[in-house]
Amino acid sequence: MSLDAKRYRRLLAVAGFVALAVWGGDVALAADTAAPPGEEMILFQEIPSVFGASKYEQKVTEAPATVSIVTAAEIRRYGYRTLADLLRSLRGFHVSNDRNYSYAGVRGFGLPGDYNTRVLILIDGHRLNDSVFSAGYIGSTFPVDIDLIDRVEVIRGPGSSLYGTNALFGVINVITRRGRDYRTLEVSGEGGRFDTYKGRLTYGNRYPGGAELLLSGSALRSQGDDLYFDVYDDPATNNGVAEGRDDEDVHNLFLKGTLGNYTLTGAYSRRRDGYPTAAWETIFNDPEARIVDEQAYLDLQHVRSFSGWESRTRLFWDYYRYDGAYPYDGADYVADNAADPYRLLFKDYGYGERWGAEAQLSRNVLERHHLVMGAEFQENYRQDQGGYDAAPDFWLYLKDRRDSTQWALFFQDEIRFRDDLRLTAGVRYDHYTTFGGTTNPRLALVYSPLAGTTLKLLYGEAFRAPNAYELYYHDGGVTQKPTQDLDPETIRTWELAWEQALGESLRGVLSGFYSEIHDLINYETDPADGLLIFRNLDEVEAWGVEAELEGRWSGGLEGRVSYSYQRAENAESGKRLTNSPRHLAKINLVLPLVRERLFAGIEEQYTSSRKTVSGGETGGFAVTNLTLFSPGLAEGLDLSASVYNLFDKKYSDPGSEEHFSADYPLDAIEQDGLGFRVKMTYAF
Repeated sequence: MSLDAKRYRRLLAVAGFVALAVWGGDVALAADTAAPPGEEMILFQEIPSVFGASKYEQKVTEAPATVSIVTAAEIRRYGYRTLADLLRSLRGFHVSNDRNYSYAGVRGFGLPGDYNTRVLILIDGHRLNDSVFSAGYIGSTFPVDIDLIDRVEVIRGPGSSLYGTNALFGVINVITRRGRDYRTLEVSGEGGRFDTYKGRLTYGNRYPGGAELLLSGSALRSQGDDLYFDVYDDPATNNGVAEGRDDEDVHNLFLKGTLGNYTLTGAYSRRRDGYPTAAWETIFNDPEARIVDEQAYLDLQHVRSFSGWESRTRLFWDYYRYDGAYPYDGADYVADNAADPYRLLFKDYGYGERWGAEAQLSRNVLERHHLVMGAEFQENYRQDQGGYDAAPDFWLYLKDRRDSTQWALFFQDEIRFRDDLRLTAGVRYDHYTTFGGTTNPRLALVYSPLAGTTLKLLYGEAFRAPNAYELYYHDGGVTQKPTQDLDPETIRTWELAWEQALGESLRGVLSGFYSEIHDLINYETDPADGLLIFRNLDEVEAWGVEAELEGRWSGGLEGRVSYSYQRAENAESGKRLTNSPRHLAKINLVLPLVRERLFAGIEEQYTSSRKTVSGGETGGFAVTNLTLFSPGLAEGLDLSASVYNLFDKKYSDPGSEEHFSADYPLDAIEQDGLGFRVKMTYAF
């Protein structure tokens, strides 16, 4: 069977499965539905709104995408510590960790070590993915304390028609709280396993006249666990035990101020982290093996309404710096002025700074159209990378300085043919000085044949621009060389979704998707010289089905259950991608134990087996988390206690090529067992 025949057979299978379920559901529900199509009904308490799907507020049932929203209340009740914890609970997402960074896998695609470059991360609409590696951080490197999050919008599917690069599999828009959400001063402290301690001090207020201010600072320190790696189980490598090498030290600052139509947001974070896995064949259990990530941004936004139009303008500045220290055994290195081998300390860095501006106009036109149009400009005036031996002698391998610019125009029209039928059509053109231009469209047909029933037929295209690391990084010809002729990765995704309200308390979602990914950027070895180089190598197919049932009842009882079946394969060979689970199952449940005073948040998360870089597999596993949360135990006082991996399940995540070598084939990295956290927050 040809490749085209295979892909269209799978696409038709997904569409047929969902269409059959939708047809059956409509027949069953028609007899019980008295309201005519298009009549507004208040179901599921209040239908939440989403901003990031179209760059204006709309109900999730009307958005041209399938959307999940996680609120601040859920963050507290489930004891989430990072954005990674939150994403791990959502349908179609799996999160892996290599003891350095956390990585989000979406719909079966989660190549180890890709630094989340294929998901766009936003904070209040501000792009977080940096200008050197295109990385979007979701673990403790995320620059905003999770306690400052008001809600998180997870918008699945291609998003380049509005946002440009990185939005291949989705857009995650983190919306922060405002000054009015605080009672002037709030302090928080927590402690947990592995000598982990964190403190936060936040000031927030709304002043007469409407001005608002939010200031917050937090610090985290963790000793980390002593970790055992069987591939290093030798007396020469401390019998495989990395002692105190999994520690981290994190500091965050956040500012948000509003005056009239202007909002200024700023963040700064610094994380210093040990890496215990001896990545890149470094010396195992060496105390100098360290990585530092530093981020900062300022974002000034102006929002104004006039003559039926709404204008949004944004001016922003971003800073990112990475410093890594890598100790090597000197047996393979000999200095020019030394006869004997020596210990070598290699350091490298990435340094990015950019500024940019965005202007957007939107309005309703002729009662049936909602237009959004805009332009964006970004100048990456520093995209620096370097690598050098710091000891015992200085030797420079790379000192690369780059800059680049990009600009874009976008347009979207939501056409309401009838109250129950709307079509969203959008397109964006991006131009880069590195590779030229790319155009990415979106189409979404949203139909509500019955009150509480929504059908969505979605199509979108997106791209990921090759980043400075992939284009220019090298180590002087030792193992890797640069390339400057990469094309952007591209994706096409078709999706059919059925969203159904079941009475006033339940809502269900069933969706099928099919994606084609072209020109995937990956390493290969150049046979001419044996050096690694980035190329546009792979074509990928991904398809699957997602189902979710969510409910909320009076008294605080709420929960959701989801299941995802997904296949992500190399289109030519048919082989499953690394770190790609076929099955994901999630259960989230909040139980009110004492009315409005004590809640139990319970999570059960199942991930099936995944392929590793060596061709092996990590076993499937299920993890249970439990949080007891007491809001307002005394006036202004909140307490919580969480247990993570309650049954101490032993499991591993696939590592990337940087952890795997012929001498030390580490392809699976064991994750934390039983852990706990106790937290107290007091608002003055």
